Amino acid sequence: MTTFETARLLLQTRLDGAKTQLDRNKLGQFATPTNLATEILEYAKSLIPANQKIRFLDPAFGTGSFYSALLQVFSSSQIETVTGYEIDPYYALEAISLWRNTSLQLNICDFTQATPPLSEDEKANLLICNPPYVRHHHLSRSDKIRLQNQSFYLAGVKLSQLASLYCHFLCIASKWIAEEGIAGWLIPSGFMDVNYGEQIKKYLLNSTTLLRVHRFCPSDVQFDDALVSSAVVWFKKALPPSNHTIEFTYGGSLKAPQQRTLVSSEILQKTPKWTTIIAKSKNVILSVAKNLNNPAQHYIPQYNNSDLKQFQLKELFTVKRGIATGANDFFILTPEQIDTHQIPTKFLKPILPSPRYLTVDEIPADNIGNPLLKQQLFLLDCNLPLSEVQTNYPPLYKYLQTGVDNGISSRYLCKHRNLWYSQENRSPVPYLCTYMGRVDTSRGKPFRFIFNHSNAIVSNVYLMLYPKPILKEALLHQPSLLKEIWLILNHIDSEALISSGRVYGGGLHKLEPKELGNAVIYLHPTNIQF
Repeated sequence: MTTFETARLLLQTRLDGAKTQLDRNKLGQFATPTNLATEILEYAKSLIPANQKIRFLDPAFGTGSFYSALLQVFSSSQIETVTGYEIDPYYALEAISLWRNTSLQLNICDFTQATPPLSEDEKANLLICNPPYVRHHHLSRSDKIRLQNQSFYLAGVKLSQLASLYCHFLCIASKWIAEEGIAGWLIPSGFMDVNYGEQIKKYLLNSTTLLRVHRFCPSDVQFDDALVSSAVVWFKKALPPSNHTIEFTYGGSLKAPQQRTLVSSEILQKTPKWTTIIAKSKNVILSVAKNLNNPAQHYIPQYNNSDLKQFQLKELFTVKRGIATGANDFFILTPEQIDTHQIPTKFLKPILPSPRYLTVDEIPADNIGNPLLKQQLFLLDCNLPLSEVQTNYPPLYKYLQTGVDNGISSRYLCKHRNLWYSQENRSPVPYLCTYMGRVDTSRGKPFRFIFNHSNAIVSNVYLMLYPKPILKEALLHQPSLLKEIWLILNHIDSEALISSGRVYGGGLHKLEPKELGNAVIYLHPTNIQF
């Protein structure tokens, strides 16, 4: 490790330690580890002719982890210019002091509002960046519109307002890179799967020569202070040649990946989720179809494989997230809290605890529909005007006033309701699926399907599967099918569900309603007729 890098690491630790995690989250300030920065610059060197002068650009400079690696990997005689942008003076001023005796030109401003150079000779031929990972929630509406317009104006990419800031960085930087220049982006791998990433993928395939995509194993997080699944995307600023192939690597390190494959641009154009290209996950349909070699896994041993009909879950179910209360601690109550505050039972609905506290996968019920569980919970839901509550239900009114006094009524979800204490309308369903989970649990799979006999609803850590009319009719005429469907759901191949969903740092897997709806099961056609 060089003297400069040792000094930079000490500076980074001091500066980070004086900021709260929340403040750094808002600006997406997560410094690139030394070893990773060095590997990225070493790979960049393999893409650049040895006699080519380097015009280097880092649009999210921080304290200069990539610049430090640049000085270590490339000779000083090969480095022509170095330009950086840093929005936060807190880091930028210290970085300027640290690198004051070098050729660095560090600009203290927002890169997304800077003016790109007009001359090709002034543009970078090597851009390396770990852009700020700022999710759209932390962007104001005016910033979203500005960024959306900038990305479209500079790169011709119309990004969704749900896009994270790093997507805009990647697009806006297109006008800063010289023709034939090389770009390496250390970004979250989420763009490969999410809807707002579609435009990014089209840009990479159609407007650049995409060279390589390396995805780190989700359980191998690259940042000590951020749980995010990372990827490194490499491309050349040039239109792609015909019959172009792209290298995809997975796991291990950039230098020594665990898996490697070449994929044609044509195949990538037709692949909705790039994380399925190379990884341990398998294609949803192929993965589930594989299990049909053993029909017992689907609990339908009385049928031959040839008799089974394939259904996507969205053909049989309407999938919805559970309710988002906006303040679970206030709206979800124990029997003791209900007694203490004298909440009328007419304003209470049974609700299941979060999956971590649910020790069974089949929920029995008492004679009035309440779940027979050790942990009993109820949701407060009232649709009466506050004046009527005050007149007819004084104890409830008093409890609601505590919510006003403690700021509950002013929280985002609450204040956007007609009545801040009235909940979304959700009826009970027989089938539930956990919304997120990890593979490294005692169950060995991230998602659970719950068979709910009770009248309990659920919070938004579950997905609710409402049978569509065709399935509802079948269940009405053949009650035994109710449990059989649950058993079939529980034996959908875990890798198929993982492949359908998305993964975050630390190996956390999530399934959105549409993603679960794409999963496949097999039923005998006599059970459900189209």
